[in-house]
Amino acid sequence: MVADPVAPLRRAPSSGAPLDTEALMGETVTVYDSDDEGWSWVQLEADGYVGYLPSDALRAPAGAPTHRVSATRTFLFPGPDIKLPPLATLPFGARLAVREAGDTFVRLASGFVFARHVAPLDAAEPDLVAVATRFLGTPYLWGGRSAFGLDCSGLVQTALTACGLACPRDSDMQEAALGHAIDPAGPFERGDLLFWPGHVAIAETPDTLLHANAFHMMVAREPLAPALARIAASAPLRSARRITA
Repeated sequence: MVADPVAPLRRAPSSGAPLDTEALMGETVTVYDSDDEGWSWVQLEADGYVGYLPSDALRAPAGAPTHRVSATRTFLFPGPDIKLPPLATLPFGARLAVREAGDTFVRLASGFVFARHVAPLDAAEPDLVAVATRFLGTPYLWGGRSAFGLDCSGLVQTALTACGLACPRDSDMQEAALGHAIDPAGPFERGDLLFWPGHVAIAETPDTLLHANAFHMMVAREPLAPALARIAASAPLRSARRITA
């Protein structure tokens, strides 16, 4: 199980290798091999991604996760006191094994988290767009999928996972697997997914979209028409998908 708040899954066993994706605290991995240089070749249970994680980011499970971080970010404290120096910053979606739930804090094996910043694992968010808007201004990070930095498909995966929906990691996989096809000429509804080669955005309204992108280098809200025109200079909108319950 992943013990660090966020662990990099790299293409090769080197800190200089490309970041393919990230694993969050409490996520389960299958370890296929470990080397003497501190790297483990693993597969993420959630989406099947395979790559190399730092071995010291992994621990034997300290109980099955019961809750997830529902705030964009929160602190792990050594005791039930906000004046104590935090031990770590935990991202949205991190999975926690809560040993004791109080009114103000929940207790983990490794420390304490503010109770109103967590939710039961089975408490799904109702609106993927509302989840995505929490990340506005978050830096763009190729391969990122946490509140410290994420890419376009990482934003979509994070939002859908919080809503209790399985979601592949990469935009081409999302385009093939999610929802049903709609006319890419529009009109779009809240929560529709727009796909270009290597990119995905979320329709917030018929006239605005949300996406993590390298133009703004962050998660940004944009008017639809100017965004379509700018991106079309590199590639036209290829498809659109609608997710229904």
